[in-house]
Amino acid sequence: MLCIDVHHHFFPTDLKKESSNQKLGWKAVPGTLPWSPEVSLKAMDASGIDVAILSLPALNAGSVSDENRATARQRNLAMAAIARAHPTRFGFFACVPFLDDIKGVLEEVAYSLGVLQADGISLSSCYGEGMLATYIGDDRYDEVWAELHRRKAVVFLHGAQVASSTRIPHPSLCIPISEVPNETFKAAAHLVVTGRKRKYPDVKIILAHLGGTTPFLAPRVAVLSNHMGSPLTPEEMLEDFKSFYYDTALSAYDASLACIDNFVGHDRILFGTDFPAVGAQMAQWYTNHVRRHYESDSDKLNMVLGGTARKLFPRLRSPVYRT
Repeated sequence: MLCIDVHHHFFPTDLKKESSNQKLGWKAVPGTLPWSPEVSLKAMDASGIDVAILSLPALNAGSVSDENRATARQRNLAMAAIARAHPTRFGFFACVPFLDDIKGVLEEVAYSLGVLQADGISLSSCYGEGMLATYIGDDRYDEVWAELHRRKAVVFLHGAQVASSTRIPHPSLCIPISEVPNETFKAAAHLVVTGRKRKYPDVKIILAHLGGTTPFLAPRVAVLSNHMGSPLTPEEMLEDFKSFYYDTALSAYDASLACIDNFVGHDRILFGTDFPAVGAQMAQWYTNHVRRHYESDSDKLNMVLGGTARKLFPRLRSPVYRT
């Protein structure tokens, strides 16, 4: 069975990942930077990963500008070139301009999916900074969701790397560790309580890191947000939470996998590593847990490692991909 990594990052040199890591409190992992396709291919071959879907941090800060549009286009062209150079090893989720630039976003969605043949679109949990941040289910983004729905697009939704009231509570609990997973939950909950998830069911949304805290907090949202004014019933909200896809990156462990198995079932779970944001050895720790957790049921293991991804990405059903 094909092993498909749906959470695999593309770090171009202009991203200046070394300096951004320092701002987040994250230590760079030896052997991952500077990144190149060869760095990923070496790690993929060592871990038995056949295909990686590249993505990069969404442009969740900035402004409506030609420069912002040009940055998104440049990065998408670069990922498309990698996918063309290694057609059976890489695909990519296209990034879009700052989401408030609705016209620019719609143009990039059309170009990326229609011309560059991207596998989907990468979005952040929120856009803007501090008190001005706007979450992904906001009314201002409805036109974007309508277009993604029309195209039946796959969306890779990643938590923004933003600080809470306590920026870094401990040096070993930096923003990528303690804040990013909760951002993913807040984005998923926002899409549910606003009704955006229910309104546009043909958008297939993958939540990074098993949705962060989503499987645990969904029942809390279902009852309490209904009390606070969401027009959806608790049962409807839980149904919508269960309609997301969840990737295993940096989250695979027996207890968390058992929880997500019970919440959505193996046909909504996708394999991911988060390489090269983390090192190959770190990613392998989670990969080993995925394989051990499902080792007694080869059908479930095959679905999680690649079967569900092949359903989401039709091109991966081609006989050129080994099984």
